[in-house]
Amino acid sequence: MNGSIQKRGKSWRLTIELGRDETGKRKRKFVTVKGNKADAQKQLRELLVSVDKGLPINTSKVTVSEFLEQWLRDYVSTNTAPTTLEHYSCMVKKYINPKLSHIQLTKLNPQHVQHMYAYLLEERGLSARTVQYTHRILRQALSHAVKWGLLGRNVCDAVDPPKPRRKEMTALDSADVQRLLDATSQSSYGHVFFLALYTGMRRGELIALRWQDVDFQNKSISVNNTVVRIAGEGLVLSEPKTPHSRRLVTLPPSAVAVLNGLKAIRKDRMEKDGKEWDQSSFIFPSANGGPTDPDSITWAFKKAVRKLGLSNMRFHDLRHTHATLMLKQGVHPKIVSERLGHASVNITLDTYSHVLPGLQEAAAVAFEEALQSPTTEAEITTF
Repeated sequence: MNGSIQKRGKSWRLTIELGRDETGKRKRKFVTVKGNKADAQKQLRELLVSVDKGLPINTSKVTVSEFLEQWLRDYVSTNTAPTTLEHYSCMVKKYINPKLSHIQLTKLNPQHVQHMYAYLLEERGLSARTVQYTHRILRQALSHAVKWGLLGRNVCDAVDPPKPRRKEMTALDSADVQRLLDATSQSSYGHVFFLALYTGMRRGELIALRWQDVDFQNKSISVNNTVVRIAGEGLVLSEPKTPHSRRLVTLPPSAVAVLNGLKAIRKDRMEKDGKEWDQSSFIFPSANGGPTDPDSITWAFKKAVRKLGLSNMRFHDLRHTHATLMLKQGVHPKIVSERLGHASVNITLDTYSHVLPGLQEAAAVAFEEALQSPTTEAEITTF
């Protein structure tokens, strides 16, 4: 897209070429700018960016709603997972647009945003965590408005979102782990619960597993996909939650044995049905051979833990249990972080900080015992 600047008395005339119409006639837009040439050049750049992004030429009239719709279509849909687009679109529609949609983008100020957060907390009754998530989405969107030359600053940087309380995390001790495994050993989803405990994998990652992802010789699982639910499409395979979620998880011997036994059962069933073994088939398939519905796993888990008197347990807490037990056994946090697929060890340390005080105490005792050992004393005397 081309544009030009022409001096007109004390002002500047901007001409933006918009191509040709269906008759072949040139289409142009003329804008008058007061000020110096630098002001005119800046305005021309902003207008050309607007045209390139499909926004109205007069960016001062672009509303927050119009911009967010364009952002979702041009950026989010092409740079994020389908589930992210769905979540962002839902948050924009339900929480941001009702309060900000009518405001012109260039007139949006910190007071507008802060008022929206107060409204969502007090009148809509949303949690601080949900409001903070809304803040992150709006802040990310407005950062692109700044990059595209539509705004001079990101007003979200001048707003303080509410701080959510840390979610209460539940982890089973070794005795309750065994109780759960014994109680669900004959369940349709017993193998899912077992593997969740022994690998720390997320529910969607477990459901997406295929036999080709298991390396029995090297005793490991490759986490390459996750199962997500997309509106209008149902359950689909998608990339893992983050780049670090794509990982190799080493299996303990008991998990290898369970998978070997499950594979033998699956093979035997396929042979009886007159079908050939397919390495690309799901480890935990539904009746039609596709991935198992994640909600059915969640409901089965809730039913199982309720019977055991552990009704406050969520399926995701099996992942927390895996991490907590490993840390208590002295496994280095970096290794735990890699098994869980966290983006950094800092996330692991922050998430499981409740475990660390006990580990620090044990480390302090171990240090003192080392100083009091005969070998250490002899070495000190010699020195």
